Amino acid sequence: MEHTYRLVISCPDRVGIVAKVSNFLSTYNGWITEASHHSDTHAGWFFMRHEIKADSLPFGLDQFRAAFEPIAREFNMNWHIADSAQPKRIILMCSKESHCLADLLHRWHSKELNAEIVAVISNHDDLRRMVEWHEIPYHHVPVSKENKAEAFAHIDELFQHYEVDVVVLARYMQILPADLCDKYAGKIINIHHSFLPSFAGARPYHQAYNRGVKLIGATCHYVTQDLDEGPIIEQDVIRISHSDTIEDMVRLGKDVEKNVLARGLRAHIEDRVITFENKTVVFD
Repeated sequence: MEHTYRLVISCPDRVGIVAKVSNFLSTYNGWITEASHHSDTHAGWFFMRHEIKADSLPFGLDQFRAAFEPIAREFNMNWHIADSAQPKRIILMCSKESHCLADLLHRWHSKELNAEIVAVISNHDDLRRMVEWHEIPYHHVPVSKENKAEAFAHIDELFQHYEVDVVVLARYMQILPADLCDKYAGKIINIHHSFLPSFAGARPYHQAYNRGVKLIGATCHYVTQDLDEGPIIEQDVIRISHSDTIEDMVRLGKDVEKNVLARGLRAHIEDRVITFENKTVVFD
């Protein structure tokens, strides 16, 4: 993978934003390898993502931030710049179902994901051997009504210990407390095994079966304290028919879940997702 810097910007829309950023990069001989722009005309907001060859610039990230700050202030930008050579640190969380966890571990093991899986946390011990085969630390943190506050305090300690950049709920079947959702806003990704907002909550395939749906799907979204209502990153569907049983739907749904979660995570770790209000802009 080519060493690049990823400049991600959102700000009030106005004339001259692209020109100002491009002129700044040109002044320092910055070589743009990818440029993406989107203007939300309804909200009056502008979104931008540039990838720049790192070795084309005469300075590193700290100097870049200092030099770019006056432009950011002028245009009231929300912005950050990331280094592709510094993989994001991921913690996976799971319960008993293995398909999403196994898929992400495989993609990481085969170097499809430019990230570092630093640990797996689970409220069950069932998947320990799979994880430890990959030489990744496995933390069993049981959660019950009686110990919920203590358990999630320990989980937060693990997040801090591993200096996590992103948490992935790979079919983790516990609801995270509101304070944890707020503390790690925009850093926790969930896969929901239905095409939100339809069939939210428990047993979505049973709900879909009882409604006679012709499409089932999955939704990858950021976690907020409002259950299953966070900004959506990625979605997909698969066609079914009246002849499919609930078991068929679960089997087909698992395939969609794996792919949607992997695509959503890839977009996040490549800094392609910008959250605005309760929506996202996701650059291809």
